[in-house]
Amino acid sequence: MRIIRRYRSLAVVFAAATLTAGCTSTVTDTPLTSPTATPVNPAQVAGVPLPEGSVADALAQLDGLAEDLMNSSGIPGMAVAVVHGGATVYAKGFGVREVGSPEEVNADTVFQLASLSKPIGATVVAHQVGNGIIDWDTPVAARVPGFALADPYVTEQVTVGDLYSHRSGLPDHAGDILEGLGYDRQQILERLHLLPLNPFRSSYAYTNFGLTAAAEAVANASGTDWATLSQRTLYEPLGMSATSSRHADYAARENRAVGHVKVDGAYVARAERNPDPQSPAGGVSSSVNDLTSWLKMLLADGETEGGQLIPAESMLPAISPQNVSSAPTSPDARAAFYGYGFNVDTSAAGRVTLSHSGAFALGAATSFVAIPSADVAIVALTNAAPIGVPETLTSEFADLVQFGEVRQDWAGLYERAFPTLPDPEDASTGQTPSSAPPRPLATYVGTYANDYFGAAQVTERDGALILTMGPEGLVFPLTHQDGDVFTFAPARKGGPIGVISKATFTGDTLLLEFFDANGLGTFTKSAP
Repeated sequence: MRIIRRYRSLAVVFAAATLTAGCTSTVTDTPLTSPTATPVNPAQVAGVPLPEGSVADALAQLDGLAEDLMNSSGIPGMAVAVVHGGATVYAKGFGVREVGSPEEVNADTVFQLASLSKPIGATVVAHQVGNGIIDWDTPVAARVPGFALADPYVTEQVTVGDLYSHRSGLPDHAGDILEGLGYDRQQILERLHLLPLNPFRSSYAYTNFGLTAAAEAVANASGTDWATLSQRTLYEPLGMSATSSRHADYAARENRAVGHVKVDGAYVARAERNPDPQSPAGGVSSSVNDLTSWLKMLLADGETEGGQLIPAESMLPAISPQNVSSAPTSPDARAAFYGYGFNVDTSAAGRVTLSHSGAFALGAATSFVAIPSADVAIVALTNAAPIGVPETLTSEFADLVQFGEVRQDWAGLYERAFPTLPDPEDASTGQTPSSAPPRPLATYVGTYANDYFGAAQVTERDGALILTMGPEGLVFPLTHQDGDVFTFAPARKGGPIGVISKATFTGDTLLLEFFDANGLGTFTKSAP
């Protein structure tokens, strides 16, 4: 819900703003002024040449970097892989798949990828674009019956590319709270038209369900569902047998890493995250061994040992800047960009890079970085709530490749970028003493309607109020604070998220502060 949304956003935006994004131009280290050099496009020239043997030197340090992060963070498990020159040159696991179990993580251990699913899904779209099934400029409403946003013009015009680059105008993480309440994909997409819009094609707001709507358009145009389409067009051709866009497949894997959160200072496996409603945006599960096949194809402009899987001209828009994801904060600062499902940026070495991070507050954190000019890419997967560990490792490795040394305190930067996750057991703390008494509890009891979130049911039980919401009836006990103000601990399927919010009754209305981010948190009491 709100806490989870924040970490997802930070995982992507900070990664883009700190040298972990880019595009696929081939960069040469030949000086433009060399009398014997073949003239090249200046946009393909890096500012800093690669140190001799830098990839090999970076690989030699990778074990130590990973082990240091495992020790300093205490996370249960991590898997890391590197591809270079069309080959897998590193693939290794660290730690355990589940705390308290002896099974170790290896290169075949399957992790939930969270938002690392977005660039993978973008390659599925690029495949279909290359085959003439759909185009990045195809209007989504033409392929998704009933699709609508708040503005009829935007509804008619918004394209697959608009939604994959987060420029549709939908607000940040639109629909995520509905997912947390238990709504399915169709129910969430049907409610997107109730959300207020930012300026169309001139704003950036990261969304899972906007992108999911675009993926639905691609799947519909292809005559199948998204998970099957991904399997047929990408996973099977690349031999990615441990990869799936269905949660049931991940849950059935014997060699899988389970998610962990920190409780009382120790990592524990609590609840399993089922991301099927937003599968195109966050529902892929895979191993680093499988992901090396995808990374090799990415670095080879869509080519595999079996031929050209994805036409380079169809893939190029996805890995080119399409939207400003982080504007410069000063004249000497670089902007960060988003393509179609990829973070795209230029590093301090003057090299374009590709990246994406993924994060589930219930226990997944992932990151990949590709440097096409060095023909190298790294991916790191972990089974702990996001604190910046995989981003730190991929950024350190990228520094070593480009400079021969780690130039930044990446661990410190990411520690500040990822605020400390609240202990889920602390959700019932922080109450202030009550002053004015409430009205008789029976006066608050009733059904409160809301078009976006659905009905909120307030009942009395054992002298206290209970709030029930969502299609699966999530229960939130209300604790009196002052007069008509109560507090509750928001939660999603899987348990509390460690924050406190207010519920304020005013006449026949109920304002739920946690659900009011887009001004939609007011519920109106139905007539008896």
